[in-house]
Amino acid sequence: MFRKTIAILAGLCLSAPALAQGSDPAGEVTLIHAGRLITEAGTAPRGPSTIVVRGETIEAIEDGHVTRPGAEIVDLSQRTVLPGLIEAHSHLAGNPGGDFRDEAVDSDEWSVVLGTQNMLETARRGFTTVRMPGSGAETGMTLRRATAEHRLPGPRIVTSGPALSIIGGHGDVSGFRPEVNAVLSGGNTCTGPDECAARVREWGRAGEDFIKITATGGVLSQQARGLGVHFTDAEMRAIVETAHGLGMHVAAHAHGARGIEAAARAGVDSIEHGTFADDAAIRAMRENGTVMVPTLMAYTGIRERLGTGVYTPQVEAKVRETLAVVGQAARRAHEAGVTIVFGTDAGVFEHGRNAEEFAMYVDLVGMTPEEVLRSATTDAAELLGMETTIGRIAPGYSADIVAVPGDPLADVRALESVDWVMVRGEAIE
Repeated sequence: MFRKTIAILAGLCLSAPALAQGSDPAGEVTLIHAGRLITEAGTAPRGPSTIVVRGETIEAIEDGHVTRPGAEIVDLSQRTVLPGLIEAHSHLAGNPGGDFRDEAVDSDEWSVVLGTQNMLETARRGFTTVRMPGSGAETGMTLRRATAEHRLPGPRIVTSGPALSIIGGHGDVSGFRPEVNAVLSGGNTCTGPDECAARVREWGRAGEDFIKITATGGVLSQQARGLGVHFTDAEMRAIVETAHGLGMHVAAHAHGARGIEAAARAGVDSIEHGTFADDAAIRAMRENGTVMVPTLMAYTGIRERLGTGVYTPQVEAKVRETLAVVGQAARRAHEAGVTIVFGTDAGVFEHGRNAEEFAMYVDLVGMTPEEVLRSATTDAAELLGMETTIGRIAPGYSADIVAVPGDPLADVRALESVDWVMVRGEAIE
């Protein structure tokens, strides 16, 4: 039934000629006339320039506004043009505010419908690549294929499948009768190094791009056991070593300090949230080259729903605990030299508001606008292992390009006003 539903969705989209499979304009040329061009965070902006796009790829960058016979021209001469933005933590297939019991009711097909809507909204806001941590196995890969094949409009998608979790921990199904928990379980738990390594191999075999683990408790899970360490050191090392051997990076959901420290020492590539990171945890991140994805907008999402009846009492208690320290650990990590990569936890708040996090990096974390832009372009691309494909406007790179009316290097809030987007050479309407 799942695959039949996807076929129907794809068939509906094929009615739009611009999105038809096989329409990849490999020989078609688009000339983008930029008024001001930022080719890469950290380099001086250029004046009036022309980006030559052939098919899905940037072919050249030329000074001034040039023309070519038969080429389509996109006039952005009154705009600042820059690389497409990268969102490193978004739950495209979910929306905020639902009852946790919906997990026992909503189908995989419904998550694809939500994902189709949310990925388009996210792309329209300038995010041309999205990493989906902890998605349903089929959901993430279906959305990934849909945009890669130009069947549905949206960003490039990098997906992990379900998060690897301990039995009864964050990421495992809970809050229902035992027999319901058993039916809903996604087979994503593991105990001991061998079983955890096997799970990684299974996810790799299924076609997932990276691995997400829940290294600590979580705020929105139904357990009332806090935000402490989950996996053992040996389990985390087995996960990381196996994933790296298969060419996959590892993202660790982690709130508590000891879980953050343990995950960093095990070699995970990114800490997601990092809410209560202390000096020892931050030192472990710096020493092991672990980046932090702060997801500060998640705290906005849960703050807006606190006391409204959305969350159960045990979840509300954890929400209040985290709201007392928003941004503090990310500021200390940044000051200590830990790389900050842009990621918001969209789905905990409404999709489309992702860019509100940029100003939080300036106001709460103490980053400069240039550092903020780098966090969502070159640094994010490096985390994904895609630094030779995305994150820059340069010959040979994917034609992932956005435009804004203002100057994001003077006021990072300009990134909240993206009004033109191209993903893989295709303009997003």
